[in-house]
Amino acid sequence: MPNGVASDFKTQYGIFPPHPLFVERAKGSKIYDNDGNEYIDYCLGAGPAILGHGHPKVIEAIKRQLDEGGTLGPFGAEDELAVKLAKKIKERYTHIDSLRFTSSGVEATSNAIRVARAYAKRDKIARFEGQYHGTHDYFLVSNLPPPPELDGDPSLPPTIPGSAGIPQSVLDDVVTLPFNDLDACEKIIKRYRNQLAAVIMSPIHSYSVLLPRKGFLEGIREITEKHNIVLISDEVFLGYRVPPEFYGITPDLVTLGKIIGGGLPSGAFGGRRELMETLSGIGVKKPQEKVFHSGTFSGSPLVSAAGLATLNALTEDAYRQINNTTAELVKGIKDILKDNKIDAQIPNAYSTFDIVFTSSELNSWRDILKADVAKRRMMAYGLVNRGILFYISPHWVVTSLAHTKEDVEKTLESVAHTVKELRE
Repeated sequence: MPNGVASDFKTQYGIFPPHPLFVERAKGSKIYDNDGNEYIDYCLGAGPAILGHGHPKVIEAIKRQLDEGGTLGPFGAEDELAVKLAKKIKERYTHIDSLRFTSSGVEATSNAIRVARAYAKRDKIARFEGQYHGTHDYFLVSNLPPPPELDGDPSLPPTIPGSAGIPQSVLDDVVTLPFNDLDACEKIIKRYRNQLAAVIMSPIHSYSVLLPRKGFLEGIREITEKHNIVLISDEVFLGYRVPPEFYGITPDLVTLGKIIGGGLPSGAFGGRRELMETLSGIGVKKPQEKVFHSGTFSGSPLVSAAGLATLNALTEDAYRQINNTTAELVKGIKDILKDNKIDAQIPNAYSTFDIVFTSSELNSWRDILKADVAKRRMMAYGLVNRGILFYISPHWVVTSLAHTKEDVEKTLESVAHTVKELRE
């Protein structure tokens, strides 16, 4: 396997290649590597283990489904558990009229833009510079820092490939927007308004928890409605960590993943009925006019069972505990950095946060790029050597129901020692 891993993102888990971290087992807030080392885990599989690893109710639900229906379910046919999970999601996302399940977040986002194109009868999509929506060709565009020769006016971000192998035809159908710059976004969207099918965005920037400015999301919603452009809210990571009402807008489509499958491969996309009806084929005269979506494991009863157990366990008390744990951790880290006279910002939303080493206010993705990324990486190295697992590059740090006061105390003690090393 290139770099010794099954996915590029796994190189962010603990140590850079050629020494990736190999995990042998996990329980609660802890993971254990193949050398027997214990870590307090603040990566949680990129977020889905919001109850902690191996939560008893989730394991029980998976075992029960294995005994009753095996891994795939009734010959790959539809299953009642998928309907129950859809209804459970509807309780939280009341603006979703109907949805379809997928087996991953990238399947959710790629199908969402297909629905948007079919509905709007336009080809281009707009996305925000630096955001991550999965590994589909259209999303591996403008997701990396621009090279120096193209790093010009931040209000006019270039549309550039974020990977080798992205064809020019894809780049021609992607428009890049600057996050938190409403005036610039309005000018760019207006320029392409007759060609844009959709604007896709993570309402909290998917890089170091960059929060939207007041009025920014509302402005994007107003602009897209004015020009009949589908607004897709990508909440594959945010879903069930940040409540949808926090954003103050109603998108046309929402994409979900990770948590709704209880840690098993999962995703979903859904929204306004008239958009989702493009999948039904009702009223179409030619088969090519229907949006095709399929997936052998979409809505798998094993995944649905784990997802239902997870969402049912996320009570108000559970959320209160998770968010309080995060707040305690964030406050402790802020105090340590302040005491050591180290400039840093800690953007935070509910059970997510990151540490950005800069004295400047964080308004845009470019602001984060100017921060001391090397210091952030060295901090992660220092912590992993003390049994605390953060992603090594700027990314979201997440907590779970399983994290205890003792975990927080040990983490803060490790942060204090690591910060002292950063000063030396």
